[in-house]
Amino acid sequence: MNLALGALGLLMVAPTVFLPTYAQSVLGLAPVTAGFVLSVMTLSWPVSAAFSQHLYRRIGFRNTAVTGISAAALILLAFPLLPYPGTAWQPALIMLLLGAALGIFQLPLIVGVQSTVGWAERGTATASILFCRQIGQTLGAALFGAVANSVLSARLGGSGSLDSVARVLDDPGSVADPERLRRAVDTAVDAVYVGAGCAAVLALLVLLLMAPRRFPVLQEPDADADADQDGPGEPGPRPDRLTPARQDTAPRQNTDPRQNTAPRQDIDGAP
Repeated sequence: MNLALGALGLLMVAPTVFLPTYAQSVLGLAPVTAGFVLSVMTLSWPVSAAFSQHLYRRIGFRNTAVTGISAAALILLAFPLLPYPGTAWQPALIMLLLGAALGIFQLPLIVGVQSTVGWAERGTATASILFCRQIGQTLGAALFGAVANSVLSARLGGSGSLDSVARVLDDPGSVADPERLRRAVDTAVDAVYVGAGCAAVLALLVLLLMAPRRFPVLQEPDADADADQDGPGEPGPRPDRLTPARQDTAPRQNTDPRQNTAPRQDIDGAP
C-alpha cells in the first residue's frame, strides 16, 4: 500500500507543478485564472472521498482503489490529446475528473490500512502512508523536472529550461518566436502527463499484484466484555437500575397489649 500511495505522490507533481505553467504560457491565462484551473481538482477530491465509503462498503477497499487509479490513469493519458492551444475549460475538466478519481483511490487505502492494526498502532500506520506519499512527490519533482527540461532543450535548440520559461512569462516580448516557445511548453507538459499516467499504471499493478482482495479487519475487544472479566473488583449495578423492594400492603397488627381497647371481663363473666 505504501508503494501505491508513493506512486500517488509521484503523479500528483504533474498537475500541481506543471499545469500553472501550461495554463499561462500555452493558454495565455493570467496567474489567478491559471490557479483556478488547478484548484478545481481540490474541489472534487474531498467530495469523491466523502462518497467513497458507499462504494468500498459494497465492493471492498481494494476494488474501490483499483477503480479510482484506473480512472486516474485514463484521465492523465487523455491530457496530451487536448487540442492546441485549446481553451481553459478543457484542462479544468481534466483536473475536475482527476480529483474525483484520486479521492476514490486514496481514502479506501488509508482506511483499509488503519483497519488492519489496533488503535495503538494507527498513528504509526497513517504516518508511514503519508511519508511514502511525500517521498513520491519528492521523486516526482526531480524526475518530471528532468523530463520537462530535456524536452524543452530539444525543442528550443538546447537553450530551453523552466527558468527561461519563467522569465518569458514575466516578459513575453523577450523571445523572438513566442509561438515556438508555446509549442515547446505544450510538448514538455504533455510528456510530463504521460509520465504521470505511467505512475498511475504502476500503482494499479501494485494493487493488483500485492494488495489483498479483502483487508483483514482487526476486531477491538468489547468494553463490556472487559468489564465482565474484572473479577472481584468489578463495579456493582447502577443505582438507577436497582429495583425497589416489594412492600407488604397488608395492615400491620398491633401486638402491644397496652393498646388493647377491648373491655375487660371478670372471670365470672360480669362486666
